[in-house]
Amino acid sequence: MEVIAKALRGKRKSLTEFESKQVIASYGVPVTREYLVRNAKEAVARAEEMGYPVVLKGSGPELLHKTELDIVRLNLKSAKEVRQAFKEIKVRAGKKLKGCLIQEMVKGQRELVMGLVRDPQFGPCVMFGLGGIYTEVLRDVSFRVAPLTEQDALEMMDEIRGRKILDAFRGMPEADRKMLAQALVGLGRLGVENERVKEVDINPLLLTKEGKPVAVDALVILE
Repeated sequence: MEVIAKALRGKRKSLTEFESKQVIASYGVPVTREYLVRNAKEAVARAEEMGYPVVLKGSGPELLHKTELDIVRLNLKSAKEVRQAFKEIKVRAGKKLKGCLIQEMVKGQRELVMGLVRDPQFGPCVMFGLGGIYTEVLRDVSFRVAPLTEQDALEMMDEIRGRKILDAFRGMPEADRKMLAQALVGLGRLGVENERVKEVDINPLLLTKEGKPVAVDALVILE
């Protein structure tokens, strides 16, 4: 893939969020609607086009941990708020800032994680589980060696302890398991076809109020 090849030519060890999402989307993982913008004027124009509320995030090859760097602004409801957020992010990120990512604000209470790790013994392995802030605390995940079948992916969902999060409850619909399975199969293919991809981290993968999965954040690590 050109986006991966370009990063490797630049001696980079990871892709930006925008690049990471381009890669995973090409393998069937649903991602947020978003644009890379260079200035506040562009950010406002894209926000008006998408409709409020929106999210603004600092973007750049060296800006991996955006929350810790305080360069994420959620739930922006007006042009004024977008302009202010752009200004704040620019100050926080300094010279490392190569633009901002303006995204639709995805609403969803259920957070999942999916990803890919390259094991020295087994090769590319796909991971699925509970996401968000609970990923490291609960460690409720399942793994499969790639490539995966759709049946493998469906079984992975049934193996996590918190699998009931995928069922209909509290007025929320059942998760679209077919879409989730297609995304997991796609991640397996990504790992098999791209040997220089060391790791993929999609966290959180939100379930919308219709039960559809959407990758809100993503990171691809290269080797």
